[in-house]
Amino acid sequence: MSLDPDLEPLAEIARQVADEWELELGPAFSMSRFSYAAPAGDDAVLKVLPLDDDESDHDPDGLALWAGDGAVRLLRHDRERRVFLMERARPGTDISKLPEDEATAIAVDVGLRLWKPAAEPFRWIGDHVPGWLDHAESNELLPLARELYASFEPGRSTLVHGDFHHHNILDGGDRGYLAIDSKAMLGEPEYDIASFLWNPLPYRMKPDVTERRVAAFAAAGLDDERIRLWSVIRGAYLGADPDEVLVLRALLG
Repeated sequence: MSLDPDLEPLAEIARQVADEWELELGPAFSMSRFSYAAPAGDDAVLKVLPLDDDESDHDPDGLALWAGDGAVRLLRHDRERRVFLMERARPGTDISKLPEDEATAIAVDVGLRLWKPAAEPFRWIGDHVPGWLDHAESNELLPLARELYASFEPGRSTLVHGDFHHHNILDGGDRGYLAIDSKAMLGEPEYDIASFLWNPLPYRMKPDVTERRVAAFAAAGLDDERIRLWSVIRGAYLGADPDEVLVLRALLG
């Protein structure tokens, strides 16, 4: 598969850094659509973040804080060039093809390891959610999402993954299941569950499956009501389609 021309500037940075760090860089992964990621030898991945992907600014900082517990390890980081080297999960298959209950149980376990106390340099989701709502395409969930968001104060002391779903949880063999591709920020665990509810692709949200997933995370100690609130809020600015809107509304009873 040929590389997206928009990623070529990032690929050039990757080649320069690989040469400096004496890495053997392989072809970019097929899922590289926004950032550039390619194998660096057998056991590492080199990733370059684009300047306009500010949500991922602290992906490597999150890996550093997690220190291999629930996520791949950070091996090296060049902050100025937005490049970092991380552990490659092996065999690396995601949980999207696993049976529903097994995939959810794995996600709960990984999430409980990721949601750790944190502070600076991570940014607080509360400084960004209002802007994301303001810039979202007009949809029927937006008025409700704004009302719900105004009804509570988001947490600000827990590191959240930010893009927590089946395709970002990989089999790490003896290391267990490991998260990748975070949009690490300060928030609360319930914020992370929304993206898990409407994945994996090409799954379509179903009320019964959604309720079982919410119940599994609630049984692990998360707040049931806040999972539901965040799912509607994030669905509004991430662009839920009409079928998803119906399921999300039903979460509120």
